[in-house]
Amino acid sequence: MFPLRRNRRLRTNETIRSIVRENVISPDDFLVPLFIVEGYGVKEEIASMPNYYRYSLDLLENEVKELWQLGLKAVLLFVKVPDNLKDNKGTEAINPNGLMQRAIKLVKNVCPDMLVMTDVALDPYSSYGHDGIVENGIILNDETSAVLGQMSASHANAGADFVAPSDMMDGRILTIREALDQENFINTGIMSYSAKYASAFYGPFRDALDSAPGFGDKKTYQMDPANRLEAIKETQMDIDEGADIVMVKPGLAYLDIVRDIKNEVEIPVAVYQVSGEYAMLKAAAEKGWLDHDAVMLEQIMAIKRAGANIIASYFAKDVVKLIG
Repeated sequence: MFPLRRNRRLRTNETIRSIVRENVISPDDFLVPLFIVEGYGVKEEIASMPNYYRYSLDLLENEVKELWQLGLKAVLLFVKVPDNLKDNKGTEAINPNGLMQRAIKLVKNVCPDMLVMTDVALDPYSSYGHDGIVENGIILNDETSAVLGQMSASHANAGADFVAPSDMMDGRILTIREALDQENFINTGIMSYSAKYASAFYGPFRDALDSAPGFGDKKTYQMDPANRLEAIKETQMDIDEGADIVMVKPGLAYLDIVRDIKNEVEIPVAVYQVSGEYAMLKAAAEKGWLDHDAVMLEQIMAIKRAGANIIASYFAKDVVKLIG
């Protein structure tokens, strides 16, 4: 007897496939990471991230305008800090005229409706390359959190819509929320890197910002890749402390974590498709081993299908141009 239900009827052509499609990619899905450097007229390609660049503020203006025209409405800012401004306490991080603060103001002046999120961590500012203050080889937790609170308030004062602490210090979300509220930045949101793993996929990003740790690794504060339940605990603690959005980082190798968290929480879940994921596809495509655009779209769809409300991706512009 032939089957009464034939699932292939819903796959007959693109029209029916598009009508019944469960997930659709749009520009609203994306958060665009931007790397910023001092100088003028600077657009430096990152060697380990082909076709991705560091921008000086004057050229950042053009990039922001292009993103907005493409329908990309949110950016995540990172700064490459000159070595002479780095120390063990992240002093430059709270400079009201620092590169990050000036970048925030520029984006808001160029495109007032662009949603601006900012990286909050000490590694770009640290002479040790760690996400916190170092003492006798130990990354100090509470002392670091206090600086992150000041840093967040400084970003909010410059005009940031959300701060995005990526450090994984215990209790830092509450410290940041209190610091923001004390300065009357009650509407400034927090996107917490709640489940950030001590991953080997971050290498090209550290090249981009010259922020690799000067000693040891980050395993005393970032999560063990072997752990799953811990991610739910970390995320729930951040929500209890005031996080408005939670993030899983990296992306593709941790989609089980994305789904676990999505099933447990009632706030938006972000995913960071990190530099190593970007670089691997670029390298394979350059060799002719993979179809770049097809794999890129499949990866983004996999992240969305897993439950991501927001996708931070270096592919954002490429994807939007392709689907546009």
